[in-house]
Amino acid sequence: MLMGLLILLVCQLLGEWLVLALALPVPGPVMGMVLMLVALIVMRRVPDMIRTPSEGLLRHLALLFVPAGVGLTVHAELIAKEWLVILVALVLSTVVTIIVTALVLKRLTRNLNLDTGEGEHE
Repeated sequence: MLMGLLILLVCQLLGEWLVLALALPVPGPVMGMVLMLVALIVMRRVPDMIRTPSEGLLRHLALLFVPAGVGLTVHAELIAKEWLVILVALVLSTVVTIIVTALVLKRLTRNLNLDTGEGEHE
């Protein structure tokens, strides 16, 4: 379990280094997750060494929202001033996410139907 946590932390650290070195506009932990995803795709499986601590973290995911809640209370004045911009950004990003997800799902299901010989062929 400790080795799995170490691997997760190393991925996060590598992500932080990449973001700093390349001046990317992405948070380091997100880049670390991308690195982990690439590694898991290459391996074609999730090793138990990584699965166990990951599932443990997911079980306690609610605790990870505490810092975000504290940030909201600390910056309440700024949020009150910029509420309209925040609301527009949230609504637009949600709409874009739903549209992109729908298009990807449509494309994947069309490819699945073509691969299996089901459905109409274009």
